[in-house]
Amino acid sequence: MNLAKNRNEIDPKFKWDIEKIYADTETWNKEFQEIKTLAPKLKEYEGKLNNAETLYEFLQLEEKVSRKLYLLLIYAFLKSDEDTTQNQYQALKSKIQAFAAEFGSYVSFMNPELLSLPEGTMEKFLEEKEELKLYKFMIEDLLRNKPHVLSQKEEALLASAEDIFGAPQNIYNIFSNADLKFPQITNEEGEKVDFTESSYFKYIISKNRDVRKEAFEALFGTYESFKNTIATSLTASTKKFAFMAKTKKFNSSIEYALSPLNIPVSVYDNLIETINNNLNLLHRYVDVKKKLLGVDELHMYDLYVPVIDVPDMHIEFQEGVDMVKEGIKPLGEEYLNIFQEGIDNRWIDVYENKGKRNGAYSWGSYDTMPYVLLNYNFKYNDVSTLAHEMGHSLHSYYSRKEQPFVYSNYTLFCAEVASTVNECLLINDRISKETDKKKKLYYINEQLEQIRGTVFRQTMFAEFERETHKLIDAGTPLTSEELNDIYYNLNKKYYGDKMVIDDLIKVEWARIPHFYRDFYVYQYSTGYSAAMSFTSAILRDGEEAVERYKGFLKSGGSDYSINILKKAGVDMTTTKPVQDTMDRFKELLDMLEAEL
Repeated sequence: MNLAKNRNEIDPKFKWDIEKIYADTETWNKEFQEIKTLAPKLKEYEGKLNNAETLYEFLQLEEKVSRKLYLLLIYAFLKSDEDTTQNQYQALKSKIQAFAAEFGSYVSFMNPELLSLPEGTMEKFLEEKEELKLYKFMIEDLLRNKPHVLSQKEEALLASAEDIFGAPQNIYNIFSNADLKFPQITNEEGEKVDFTESSYFKYIISKNRDVRKEAFEALFGTYESFKNTIATSLTASTKKFAFMAKTKKFNSSIEYALSPLNIPVSVYDNLIETINNNLNLLHRYVDVKKKLLGVDELHMYDLYVPVIDVPDMHIEFQEGVDMVKEGIKPLGEEYLNIFQEGIDNRWIDVYENKGKRNGAYSWGSYDTMPYVLLNYNFKYNDVSTLAHEMGHSLHSYYSRKEQPFVYSNYTLFCAEVASTVNECLLINDRISKETDKKKKLYYINEQLEQIRGTVFRQTMFAEFERETHKLIDAGTPLTSEELNDIYYNLNKKYYGDKMVIDDLIKVEWARIPHFYRDFYVYQYSTGYSAAMSFTSAILRDGEEAVERYKGFLKSGGSDYSINILKKAGVDMTTTKPVQDTMDRFKELLDMLEAEL
């Protein structure tokens, strides 16, 4: 299995069962024609959502069309991803993508129309028609945003400018992906090789320090050359966001960003404050890494090189499944049975094949299995990925089983929690049971790196965003020099005086595409922290904590994310979840130092 096979050479038991959705493309095309006839009927309701009966009819039809649309989407995308060389599935994908945009135009009138109704009308609808009570939370959430919805003419004007507003991000994407050229570097064999953004990670983890240094300087030196251009792009994007916040009558950009999920700004601030209060742990980790590498000075280009050599592990898929099941055993028999059902019922497309999409994901719809794409390559990282993606899939399984369609999807704020709980339970189990010293050190360091990269680093990004948006909100112009200073000082604060903060790191902000998705990255930190809090409770309190956790999995999007987590025992409005993660980081540091 080490060489990629053709798709038809893979044993069917290692392929996902997409034929459960549609037997063939002929069936897909037949369903596609049906939905093309059905969907335009939604447009006929425009201007008529002024009584409870008609609103209910519309919502029922919208659900019927949406569920058919998702089935068509899932089939087309998954068939395309399993072998991207098959043009017939690329064609299906293009057809359904175009139709999905068309569908959006059929239902876009709903929210503005409902919000334009006189005060109290929607509440009256809920009283008049019992069946509408299913949509109570959806309607209340819509009404919550009413103070920030402009007139229909103003909203239409903003919508027409959407393409223009996206220009800074589009310019940055084209520039960084297509036009930015890097110098050649010398590889470990002493050969001159082409260097790209995507090859950077390969060289920054090299055991050869000269290679790491040259890669670091090639990457950031190039970004430094274009810092003024990229600063203009990023500040234009940030100004656009500030403009939208003011136009929509929010007090700040951060309030505007967190409003759709009803996340209090205090959650964002608590995250940064708690991490700042625990930076001594990151400084200590840096010091340990310095000692393990045996260097007099630790530089920014030394940060990613493995300090514990990866053990030579070849893990067959079934062995990987058994490892994950052993790790997640604390979640109870029901959870384990559903996990095994996923293996037996072919949720998972396991191995790489020629033409298959790279990476891994979990995806499905209300009426399908929660499918998982893997490219399993027999390493521990592949086992961890299996745990992660099946965490997503079991979250989806529980949500869809317990919730009606309208609340079956969970939010981005909650999305990484279940997947990370599985990962944490797996690695905690490996650390606690491993008797081989080298492997144990590897697992300990692996989890330390997860927390450093996902919690410390993403929180530093979040702090950078908070500072830059605050200045733009106040009308303070930002040049590349100001952006460099803010970013450089954050690195100094986060990594401490045990590390050389190389001058070129100041321009790293210029290569982070997530900064064009304003106030997005903090959710990596909060999601990991919530997962760590769940993990600690599950291992400490057993069945009681498991039931609370399963309550979270079953909640879908039936309430605000903060409330769903709080009901399950994880209160993100407090500092405890993030502190739980810091406590685990300290515990791992103690273990690492004790084993050395």
